[in-house]
Amino acid sequence: MVLYGTPSREVRYRHQAPRTPPRRRPPAGLRTAQERTLPFQAQSGACTRKKTALAGFGAGELSLSALNLAPPGGPPFFLLPPNQQKLFVVIHRVEEEYTKERNSDLRKVHRNHDTKLHQFEKAHEYTRALNAAKLDRVFAKPFVAALTHSDGVTALCRSPRSVNALVSGAADGEIRIWDVALKRTLRKLVGHTAAIRGISFAPDGENIVSCSTDCTVRLWKVPYAPFESGIVETEQTPVFEFQGKNAFRGIDHHWGRSQFATAGSVVDIWDHERSSPISSFTWGSDTVTSVRFNPAEADVFATTGSDRSIALYDLRVATPIRKLIMQARSNALAWNPMEAFNFVVANEDCNLYSYDMRKLQSATCVHKDFVSAVMDVDLAPTSLEFDFVSAVMDVDYAPTGREFVAASYDRSLRIFKYNGGHSREVYTTKRMQRVFCTRFSGDATYVFSGSDDMNVRVWKAARLKRTMEQASARKAKRRIEHSAPGSIVVKSDRKRKIIAQVE
Repeated sequence: MVLYGTPSREVRYRHQAPRTPPRRRPPAGLRTAQERTLPFQAQSGACTRKKTALAGFGAGELSLSALNLAPPGGPPFFLLPPNQQKLFVVIHRVEEEYTKERNSDLRKVHRNHDTKLHQFEKAHEYTRALNAAKLDRVFAKPFVAALTHSDGVTALCRSPRSVNALVSGAADGEIRIWDVALKRTLRKLVGHTAAIRGISFAPDGENIVSCSTDCTVRLWKVPYAPFESGIVETEQTPVFEFQGKNAFRGIDHHWGRSQFATAGSVVDIWDHERSSPISSFTWGSDTVTSVRFNPAEADVFATTGSDRSIALYDLRVATPIRKLIMQARSNALAWNPMEAFNFVVANEDCNLYSYDMRKLQSATCVHKDFVSAVMDVDLAPTSLEFDFVSAVMDVDYAPTGREFVAASYDRSLRIFKYNGGHSREVYTTKRMQRVFCTRFSGDATYVFSGSDDMNVRVWKAARLKRTMEQASARKAKRRIEHSAPGSIVVKSDRKRKIIAQVE
């Protein structure tokens, strides 16, 4: 029986004497017959192949000595039922055969002279085995998928009830409801004629409101994702339309009632059952750029304005509560979902500022890692960060309240700890353009970003460093298991990073 190819013939050169075992000894702790099980299993028909790589040097040699073709005392392999047949393929390398004895020696060329097979079949098989050994790191890459729009993505919103539901709005007025798990569009919401500036879910998760620069706000019904797979994309019209006098810049829904607030020339409070605002707030700002309701005290909301102001309002009173004027304009604001008295603002002076609404005379934290204007935020608690090289367009807090993600005009995403001064992760791709909006998933496992290249991208939010540390620990454990007793010395974390001490 031949697996993957036939053993290649020995290749020698005329000026070379027959090879003798080299005088070099393998490195301490490394055995020539050491087997390292790879985390790779591929099923083909009724046969399960389990690949293991033996440590050594040079290209791979295929060995059938480790094949377990029959159980002890049982029938031959080929007489077993198909569901009991197991085939173990071992890629074997011997150091003495592939290590140069002297510098003038030529490196052995591993060729397969069988015309029916590729010349480097065994070398390719060894490369595949090494790639399989790196699956932990491959799967740790943050980018997961891209969901395509027909224009630049300008707004995102996640469902408060469903983890796999995401709504995105584009510059051409199109809104899409996504089933993220199956990477498909459930509905295309048609109605707006200009760029979408904001989207917000109702607390029941069954309705969404959207605002646009076409001076309208529209109410939509959100369908549930069907269990069956396949394309279910259909167009849907709005349930109700609210007509405004000016273009809208932002929108946010009340956490408990069927009301929502819009930001524009003034702050308007709307009800689902009425076609005109039930109340309006203004305080000396030409344009209000964003509005956010407090997640704990639902009647309190905050806004940012073009006059460099941050204002706090209460629906129970007719006048604003407090107003803060900064040196540069703030473009967006976000409340901490776990510490609702803290909020963060994105400022055009390349900083993020965290405030306690009870003590506005001083920022609780300033994040100084950006290098250009901050455009929008959906924050973390008392902390502010600064790592980009261009304007920060949007920020969103994780549901855990321990970190937030920020999107930048420099085509990158960064994840910050709520009280950290620098980002712990930086996400970008070669094709990703200016990022306008970003959101965390409802379980804080993924991050969504919308960019000018007409894509909604899905990223892993889990810590890559932790993933790699776990992979390193598994590697060390396997190295100890397959090494001679006592050959591997395990150092404690307090001594592991110390190389030498000089006096």
